[in-house]
Amino acid sequence: MRRITAASIRRGRRAHAGRGGPWPRRNARRCSPRCTSRASWIWRRPRSTPRCWTRGSTSAPNGRCTGSWLRTTNLLRHPRYAVPELLATGPNQLWSWDITKLLGPAKWTYYYLYVILDVFSRYVVGWMVAHQELASLATRLLEGTCAREAITPGQLTVHADRGSSMTSKPVALLLADLGITKTHARPHVSNDNPFSESQFKTLKYRPAFPERFGSLEHARAVGRDLFAWYNHAHHHAGLGLLTPADVHHGRAEERRAQRTTVLARAYAAHPERFVHGVPTPPMLPPAVWINPPKEIDAQHCPRTNDRDPGRDGTTLKLDGAELVEVLQ
Repeated sequence: MRRITAASIRRGRRAHAGRGGPWPRRNARRCSPRCTSRASWIWRRPRSTPRCWTRGSTSAPNGRCTGSWLRTTNLLRHPRYAVPELLATGPNQLWSWDITKLLGPAKWTYYYLYVILDVFSRYVVGWMVAHQELASLATRLLEGTCAREAITPGQLTVHADRGSSMTSKPVALLLADLGITKTHARPHVSNDNPFSESQFKTLKYRPAFPERFGSLEHARAVGRDLFAWYNHAHHHAGLGLLTPADVHHGRAEERRAQRTTVLARAYAAHPERFVHGVPTPPMLPPAVWINPPKEIDAQHCPRTNDRDPGRDGTTLKLDGAELVEVLQ
């Protein structure tokens, strides 16, 4: 039997390199079941066809194998995740929650902001700032928020991404005990949880949002001010310029009637400003979708963006004092 030495291995490598390719990889298989050679390893080179690394290959008359390069390891096949198609036609029907990091006083220090958002009204129904991201803290927040909002079994759907706290067993068991449906976004698809992401951006781009937080108490104090502004003073473009609190607590029609009266009075005083006739306040969308089906009309059931389909450009032609009166 021929001895295999280091010198013979080096000669074999030089011989293979002289034939136009590197040493055969160990994670390759035989190029074709018809190839009878023991060392029938192949290497797919750029701009060339696979070639057998043995001279006496019987897989093809010209010495080239007809198969293709194969790996010994099985390819990982991810399951097909269903697209979450969620609809909300009123408050407390669909919630979206997420967790974001807040920069602490020093490098590599963070605080974690938990926020639960009502998708239809954009109202922040619950929030919390903590030192860590834990399933026990998320369970406590969800349980307290559901009790405060008087959620009944079968009424609510809670949507979240696939974070560790969102997919944890304590949260799943709590929602099952409360009779709440739990849905998750697809992996690496941020569009499946757009309302929480948009709400985080709105808060973090506020001038009052600090770059770093000095302590946990500082983060909670800033959160109280920001969420009070967001719920009660922020006129949301996706809600017909209404505040989330007005929509969540059922004051939308009353506010819109007041705006209609003010706009009619402004039109009677200065009709030349309104070339399109009597202006009307923006409409509140009747339904809000997360990933609506393709056959749904986006004008009647808006998609996951926050554009206002009912905004009338003539409303912006009011004077400053009149526009403030309309928004109040």
